Amino acid sequence: MKIATEFAESMMIHSSAFLLPNLSSGSSDYALVLLNQRLPRFTPLLWKHSQFRVCADGGANRVYDELPLLFPEAEPLDIRKRYKPDVIKGDMDSIRAEVLEFYKNAGTEIVDASHDQDTTDLHKCVAYIRDLPDRLNQNLRILVAGALGGRFDHEVGNINVICRFSSTRIVLLSDDCLIQLLPRSHNHEIHIQPSVEGPHCGLVPIGAPSKSTSTTGLEWNLTNTEMRFGGLISTSNIVKEDIITVRSDSDLLWTISIRKAL
Repeated sequence: MKIATEFAESMMIHSSAFLLPNLSSGSSDYALVLLNQRLPRFTPLLWKHSQFRVCADGGANRVYDELPLLFPEAEPLDIRKRYKPDVIKGDMDSIRAEVLEFYKNAGTEIVDASHDQDTTDLHKCVAYIRDLPDRLNQNLRILVAGALGGRFDHEVGNINVICRFSSTRIVLLSDDCLIQLLPRSHNHEIHIQPSVEGPHCGLVPIGAPSKSTSTTGLEWNLTNTEMRFGGLISTSNIVKEDIITVRSDSDLLWTISIRKAL
């Protein structure tokens, strides 16, 4: 049965080039948000590629404690001075007093948002970055380290943020995988970086069922396929080509594994 569905005509291009050691010229600009969850082993690489770095409250504890462990031959104080966030923002209920004092003395801007109890710390940080005047360009992508793992309600809250800010490109990252939103307002072309990601991937409808989703470049492509919770969703799929195309009448979450060798 043919499903009559209108698809977007404009194409959105996606790439995980930020996981590569060197970015090509003309790459999009990145901002980095660090959350209060175990940071990925490649956090220094994300830091290097980002022009602005924000710790969400207790995320500052993670930077202070965990980044020196990734450089066992260096003095911890030297690493803490090198990886100094531009801003710490949040409820200030998780950051340790000595960590707050260290970064404050180092020149990090501290933004206390404890008056706002209706949004998560990630929401606060994304809104802060979006509102920065003349600091970041229109091609901005926000990379979120420590966004997955730990408490499930926190993970769902982080996914909710990327849906609430659907017009902003936000990538949630852990040691194992990344998640980003593919809004239904566009068709999508995903440029795979096979040296650092894949082959396992998935497409999950979010917010509403998909009456029709089609893909190319996967082991098990979808062709005007209906997806919904309680029915079919595309998990444990495999990337077969370096470019994946996706079109859907619903917002989708794209997820792909990150290689351990990174």
